[in-house]
Amino acid sequence: MKTDLFVDGKWREASDGSRIDVLDPATGASITSVASATVEDGLAAVEAAYNALPGWAATAPRQRADLLLAVFEMMRDRADELARLIVLENGKALPDALGEVAYAAEFFRWYAEEAVRVAGSVQTAPGGANQIMVLRQPIGVSVLVTPWNFPAAMATRKIGPALAAGCSVVLKPASETPLTALAIAALFEEAGAPPGLVNVLPSKRSGAVVGAMLDDPRVRKLSFTGSTEVGRTLLAAAANSVLSCSMELGGNAPFLVFDDADLDAAIEGAMVAKMRNGGQACTAANRFYAQAGIAPEFSRRLAEAMSSLKMGPGAGEGIQLGPLVNAEAVAKVDELVTGTIAAGAHALVGGRKPDGPGFFYPATVLADVPSTAPVLAEEIFGPVAPVVTFSGEEEAIRLANATEHGLVSYVYTSDLARGLRVSEALESGMVGLNRGLVSEPAAPFGGVKQSGIGREGGHEGLLEYTESKYIAVSWAR
Repeated sequence: MKTDLFVDGKWREASDGSRIDVLDPATGASITSVASATVEDGLAAVEAAYNALPGWAATAPRQRADLLLAVFEMMRDRADELARLIVLENGKALPDALGEVAYAAEFFRWYAEEAVRVAGSVQTAPGGANQIMVLRQPIGVSVLVTPWNFPAAMATRKIGPALAAGCSVVLKPASETPLTALAIAALFEEAGAPPGLVNVLPSKRSGAVVGAMLDDPRVRKLSFTGSTEVGRTLLAAAANSVLSCSMELGGNAPFLVFDDADLDAAIEGAMVAKMRNGGQACTAANRFYAQAGIAPEFSRRLAEAMSSLKMGPGAGEGIQLGPLVNAEAVAKVDELVTGTIAAGAHALVGGRKPDGPGFFYPATVLADVPSTAPVLAEEIFGPVAPVVTFSGEEEAIRLANATEHGLVSYVYTSDLARGLRVSEALESGMVGLNRGLVSEPAAPFGGVKQSGIGREGGHEGLLEYTESKYIAVSWAR
């Protein structure tokens, strides 16, 4: 298990020797400690990435692809080991962690394939005076800031396209889950990545370290996944250097179930959309809107499915719901549930924080939730499903769009015309139509409104790490 900073191809202590304790969410006990980067360490990583950039940008696309494929194979071969590391520091159930590792690895395979497709274009200017040649060049040193909820996938979703495009990177993982990021750095070291190409810096001084890197003129790209609040702060900091920014921010996903929906499929989709990583996902269904004709039955069956989940330490036999990431997360969820019940809702299942060690909260379904309840206004990030009843299509769309966020929405209906009509009207960057999972390395992932800027995944994710250069060429005599 690697616990030091990875800078310029070497493992090193923080410049001041400081470290961060990493806790097991299932017990609250310390697992180990990792080096906590200083501002000086952050700038050293930027320098290493800057020195590695020219050589990597000049590397043939096929060679870039070979490196990504090599790490993909390592992740696939060591899936169980990586998944257990995720369980240890993140707490999610082992099946969830195994799914994350498989998903995370696929970003390296996808962008290995995309590395050879960074295509430019040539066309004749409309007036015929010259040729318009457009090149796609690497944007440069990229700072990547990732959250704790998917410590492998959020790292690979950024590292993959950056390296494929010819950029070098500095990754700042979340302080709660640095071990997975350091394990991925070790895979790049083993695969023979050039020194300085991939640098990984855990730090408890995130604001100071990231801020110093963003102020460094050698950095040209910021990619951040996290809360909208922190995203606003980083956008303001990035403005000083006019950095290109990709921001995947918070969500408040509506899950719409119409009277004509296949209820078996809707319940199955709801469990996927709500309970992936115990609800600790930006794509998690946050607000359930069920049409009046099926709302009681949908709520009853959802409560039945939620109550069947086995809660406990993520690595335990048959566990489907692990702990939340820390005590603060439990307190927030408990406060939202308590406030919603006080506002007139009632819990069909769960709704009360358990006693004992660890950061656990039970699967909870809240019925008869008022449309003004606090639980509908912010991201829950926990295993809580509030259900609101609606009457018609227009009301459903209005309720779904009544948020500053717009990451993903879910729609269940047997009427294809309605499904497409509603999907088009929903203010979100992604829609799951009769499907509870939208994440896919080959698809553009991202939101509208205050849920983000830019896209990750797909070919669009690669282009985020490139700059277009236009060359006006005259070759006719």
